[in-house]
Amino acid sequence: MTRIIACLATLALLAPAAAAQERPTPETAPSGVLFWAPADRERAFRTMDTIMPHALVARGDGPLRALPQGRPLDLDPAAYMEDQRVAGVLVIQDGEIRLERYGLGIGPDTRWVSFSMTKSLTSTLVGTALKSGAIRSLEDPVTRYLPALAGGGYDGVTVRQLMTMTSGVAWNEDYSDPTSDVARFLQEPVVDGQDPVVTYMARLPRAHPPGERWNYSTGETNLVGALVAAAEGRPLATLLGERIWSRAGMEADAVWALDQGGREIGGCCVSATLRDWGRIGLMAQDGGVLSGERIVPDDWFAQATTKEADIGTPGEGYGFQWWTQDDGVFRASGIFGQTIRVDPERKLVIVILSAWPNAIGASHSAARRAFIAQVVAAVDAAPQD
Repeated sequence: MTRIIACLATLALLAPAAAAQERPTPETAPSGVLFWAPADRERAFRTMDTIMPHALVARGDGPLRALPQGRPLDLDPAAYMEDQRVAGVLVIQDGEIRLERYGLGIGPDTRWVSFSMTKSLTSTLVGTALKSGAIRSLEDPVTRYLPALAGGGYDGVTVRQLMTMTSGVAWNEDYSDPTSDVARFLQEPVVDGQDPVVTYMARLPRAHPPGERWNYSTGETNLVGALVAAAEGRPLATLLGERIWSRAGMEADAVWALDQGGREIGGCCVSATLRDWGRIGLMAQDGGVLSGERIVPDDWFAQATTKEADIGTPGEGYGFQWWTQDDGVFRASGIFGQTIRVDPERKLVIVILSAWPNAIGASHSAARRAFIAQVVAAVDAAPQD
């Protein structure tokens, strides 16, 4: 399987109706993001809640987490942003903004879609459910919380294995194949009393014994979301608002895209402002401490951001829905170039919001790595107080 840095669930469906159009647009083919023209994509990424249903993630009335201006970095990102169609760059070190730039028509108040960066938020909600007691243990079988999965490929799969995408259940994440699972699972018909995504996933066969192989699967993160919502008895957007958004000092409400059954898409599509994505990075850097209280078990982020699964790339791995590096750096990533990179040793958070011309690509990834290396070099070269 081609390695996917991040994945879009509902919007990456390769619907035949979309493919048949001469030039699909967000309004005429909201399920065909891969077919949109670049200008349409850039416009849509900042207005996703006008294209498909979303749930509100409320910031509440809690105090703002200040992000004071620090010493500016000796770095101009303009060329990188223009070449790679970057909408926002934010660099926070020691809780201070060292660099903040906007492009593609957005500003500090604009929400931008995260795509699979959302997976890391869904993972954190699992941690809060462990803290609340709604989920008893990561070693519990997933069928304890999603009994509709019983009798299929997910029998015997643990919550931990679902979180690390090592269930062993067959899944095809090929964006170019209209018959792939990622292209079909959000087209499952809605039946009263059933979660259509769970219904689809319950039919998938076992390919390998649980725990043996990693296979990137947006469907499994949707199951993680369904599991949390079932265990807690409340929608994901409500949980995200109460447990994170209202306590992290966010500047603005966020929104979360809904699937065909009217439920939040666990693997995709929370939209938020650039600085608020930076505050998510700070939450992870701080080990889940918000408003003076740790919202997850004490060792949650230590586990979540450490390699749990080998992805076949030296020095890298996959934790609990976070991409990991052996040097301690970790990140949340989404297609079209969305990134939250956390470097705990440097107390450095880098956020990049983009509308790459392609969903994924070696050249785009290489350009991002080169820019991040420039940021790190500029941070290291700056005089220390």
